[in-house]
Amino acid sequence: MAILVDSNTVVVVQGITGREGSFHTKLMLDYGTKIVAGVTPGRGGSEVHGVKVYDSIIEAKEEHPDINTSIVFVPARFAIDAIYEAIDANLKLLVVITEGIPVHDTLKAINYAKSRGVTIIGPNCPGIITPRESKVGIMPSHVFTRGPVGIVSRSGTLTYEVSYALSKEGIGQSTVIGIGGDPVVGLTFTEALELFEKDDETKAVVLLGEIGGDMEERAARMIAQGRFTKPTIAFIAGRTAPPGKRMGHAGAIIMMGMGDYESKVKALEKAGVLVARTPFDIPRLVSRVL
Repeated sequence: MAILVDSNTVVVVQGITGREGSFHTKLMLDYGTKIVAGVTPGRGGSEVHGVKVYDSIIEAKEEHPDINTSIVFVPARFAIDAIYEAIDANLKLLVVITEGIPVHDTLKAINYAKSRGVTIIGPNCPGIITPRESKVGIMPSHVFTRGPVGIVSRSGTLTYEVSYALSKEGIGQSTVIGIGGDPVVGLTFTEALELFEKDDETKAVVLLGEIGGDMEERAARMIAQGRFTKPTIAFIAGRTAPPGKRMGHAGAIIMMGMGDYESKVKALEKAGVLVARTPFDIPRLVSRVL
């Protein structure tokens, strides 16, 4: 049983006619993702890479009632409207690639999605891939192979690097989720771990965190309490960052002793997680627990 996306995932691309939307639609189609419709208000009736474009999701669903997932490439100032439209259309999964959405807007949208039983990945994320089944995102698909390791990450680049390093060592991935680097995101580390716990194919999990916020500490607490039982390897980016300085990611700011490198590593190690000092140590640590 794949997590969140599999060969039955049927996708609508919101913002398909934009440069990013069009470019990544082609790559997802090439990977085998079932994209049956695109949405750009005012561009209904046109086509992008053979995918019909509609003015709204409701119109798209009239012709394709099996749509269950949306990927959002809509510019930041219109993205929240697109997210609400997808939630109201009863889609089950939204992958929000857009960056620069104001945090208070994101908060409201995530709360609304949860009240409707909708999962949001992102915003400002690379998306999700279940290798050989479906890719709903912008990750370079050639770095992934199918196998027993789940990956959940706050950093896009690290996601690709670690997946590639594992693949090179012959260690494949069950599902890889880039949850995004904003201070507020839909799917969190703990929620991703809940999904991996239930997935028979996932035998171990790699958690790629970074300084700022307390998401890694919450995951550590969950593992310490026995609510996640599979072997876990973690890497925390930002070891050399000075306290109090805002880093590249909006979420990566350290305040009041919370969210710094040491506190995250300490919490994870105390919970029994193997913490890699560099991303290159991860394949060796994964091999040790499989």
